[in-house]
Amino acid sequence: MARRIVHQLVDDIDGSVLEVGEGETVHFSLNGTSYEIDLNSAHVEELRQAFEPYISAGRRAGTSGAARASAPRKRPARNPEVAAIRAWANKNGYTLSERGRIPAPIVDAYNAAH
Repeated sequence: MARRIVHQLVDDIDGSVLEVGEGETVHFSLNGTSYEIDLNSAHVEELRQAFEPYISAGRRAGTSGAARASAPRKRPARNPEVAAIRAWANKNGYTLSERGRIPAPIVDAYNAAH
């Protein structure tokens, strides 16, 4: 027994079945939400005409949210005294790695000494 799967594109406005090559899936975005709708050629033209005055008056803002990369994480500002604190800590018997966060008690001790 053979199985045959048939995909049909259906106009989302009137429910008519679209023949191969007829109509299209239109993608659009409004208020940060992306939409897609399957339409026959006449409904595609109606939608484009309805949006035309708004598109003409609007500004392009890039891609929709799904395609946008997330905002890069901000790194905390680096303390310009880090090297001095590390040097002081090593001279005063504290054990620190060459990299990484300096524990607050060591920073407090450094600040108290200066």
